[in-house]
Amino acid sequence: MNHDRLGENCSQDDAIGFITEVHGPVVEVNCRRLPPLRRALTTRVDGETYIFEVHKHVDQHHILVITMHETSGLFRGMAVYDSGASLHVPVATCCLGRLVNIFGEPLDGGEPLVPELYRNIHSSPPFLSDALESQGILQTGIKVIDLLCPFAAGGKTGLFGGAGVGKTVLIMEFMHAIAALHHGVSVFAGVGERLREGHELWHEMQKAGVMPHTLMVFGQMDESPGVRFRVGLSALTYAEFLRDTMGKEVLFVMDNVFRFVQAGSEISSLLGRMPATVGYQPTLHTEVAELEDRILSTESGSITSVQAVYVPADDMSDPAVNAILKHLDTTVILSRQQAARGIYPAVDPLVSTSKLMDRHTLGDIHYVVAEGVRETLARYAELEDIITMLGVEELSPQDRLTVIRARKLQRYLTQPFWATATYTGMTGKSVPLKQTIADCQDFLQGKYDDLPEENCYFKGSMQEVVP
Repeated sequence: MNHDRLGENCSQDDAIGFITEVHGPVVEVNCRRLPPLRRALTTRVDGETYIFEVHKHVDQHHILVITMHETSGLFRGMAVYDSGASLHVPVATCCLGRLVNIFGEPLDGGEPLVPELYRNIHSSPPFLSDALESQGILQTGIKVIDLLCPFAAGGKTGLFGGAGVGKTVLIMEFMHAIAALHHGVSVFAGVGERLREGHELWHEMQKAGVMPHTLMVFGQMDESPGVRFRVGLSALTYAEFLRDTMGKEVLFVMDNVFRFVQAGSEISSLLGRMPATVGYQPTLHTEVAELEDRILSTESGSITSVQAVYVPADDMSDPAVNAILKHLDTTVILSRQQAARGIYPAVDPLVSTSKLMDRHTLGDIHYVVAEGVRETLARYAELEDIITMLGVEELSPQDRLTVIRARKLQRYLTQPFWATATYTGMTGKSVPLKQTIADCQDFLQGKYDDLPEENCYFKGSMQEVVP
């Protein structure tokens, strides 16, 4: 948003009211006339335009607004002006390759965006009659995901996991796949990112060659909860613009949706609402739905969403996690146990799911192989305690064979990533789904029973190992 554009030609006589109280990021304004909810208001502090968003009408003359900036410099009696519109961002096809904030202002040291137009971040979703259903599988080249929990093209995928299990690395790999395999573009929404994390991610994406096809929108952890609450909508506005104007596959990535929920909870408490379950805001489900229901595909193009979701204390029954789960087509569960074994990506194949996992959508071969892999890994999980206590020698011949195949499948489903090539020294591998299915079928049929386990670890397809 162009701050000067909002604040220009404002005089004291144009003010709709003045500040009466400041409570952290919540500001009370005495108004001559009540502006609509979600209207952007402005004031001037040391020559800078500060922006507020209207969240509550207290009575006929008082409103509560959330500041989109730090509150230092605000004081009672400051004039407040009506911008005449909701928050909006400058959009242009030249935005790719840029790093911007919630207002569309550059954070990468480059020139400001030259807007083709401005778009309201609170735009309504397309009509149901204009929306398209998901168009089958969106291949990522990541073996374990394409085989066992495939992405729905134009659908929503959640990456669930605690801290340090590889959510951000996996997200970078998806963005690389969209650019390399599908010639699409990505919009990354950094919600509540630490400054260090955001800086590192930006440079890592440049090294990985992803940045020219990506727009990054950051609302950092040290910013107002209003910024963290709205930055996802701001980034989604850019994704909608790219979908409608470029007609390409757009990957909308949000890291982290849980911080969006936290920001909403913080705002709700500051506005004086009574908290609901486990202290979350009573409007939790509405706020999540408002964001999720705008992620749709139309005749113009498609938006496929990947959302990292922090799971508090690894508790999948958390109300915020459940509110997000209801909207997803695919859930990818990242396991700390898998990461501890050195299995990367640390996807838990037994609990990760996709609505595409049926015979009609996948076809007979994919479905049968995927179920066979799951059954083999599930049987191995059941036998692990027995192996720990008595040793593998005490198992029946059939169970020993199952363990051998399961351990090799576990290792086969790892692979080196393009996003980590500079750190691991291993070139990233992208494996076509047909090849993954053929390799897993060979494992299940015993073709590789005599192959050492280590030969399956961090490889691409088995053609690299056994030509």
